Formats: sequence, structure tokens, C-alpha cells
Amino acid sequence: MVTPVQSGTRRIGADHPALPGHFPGHPVVPGVVVLDQVAAVAQAHGLGSINALPQVKFLAPLAPETDFRVEIDPPGRGGRRAFRVITVDAAPEITLCAGQLVTATPAA
Repeated sequence: MVTPVQSGTRRIGADHPALPGHFPGHPVVPGVVVLDQVAAVAQAHGLGSINALPQVKFLAPLAPETDFRVEIDPPGRGGRRAFRVITVDAAPEITLCAGQLVTATPAA
């Protein structure tokens, strides 16, 4: 079994500029900010930029100051890679977001 690429612990701070107005009094990290973290992990691990996100499902909200990690699987058929965004401190872990991505670097 091939191990997925994993990020270290990540966190979106309460001072992130996308949070005001999303939602006042009950801030939630916008999905685009979560996906930006997925893209950053792909880049950091030499997978290249994300060319497509053919499937994405947000399963639970991410609150600011919550620790999480990103996991990206090796490519499957058609070069798609499954990914997950998972809480770090919750027991059991909570999958916040999952889907498939296609990166600029061809599958090996």
C-alpha cells in the first residue's frame, strides 16, 4: 500500500482576511480557503499546481483556529488523486472535506 502525501498540522487563524462576514458571530473558514491549503500541500510535495477539482464535497465546517491536516493519495485511473482534509485533535477524526484533484505534474 502506498502512503498518501500528508501535510503537517495546519491552522487558519482567526485574523484571516476571508473570515469577516463569513459568518458574523459564528465564523467559518470559506471552502476556497480550505482548497487553497490543499493546493499548497500539492505544491509543497512537488505535485505541481492543481489543474482541476472534478469532485469536492464539504462534509463539516472548519472553524478558525482548528488544527487540521491534508492528505493526498497517489494517482488513480486517469491521473486523479483523492484528497481529504481531516481534523487533528478530534477523537474520532472528522473529515472536513474530501474529493479528487488533477495536478499539473503527470502521474508517475
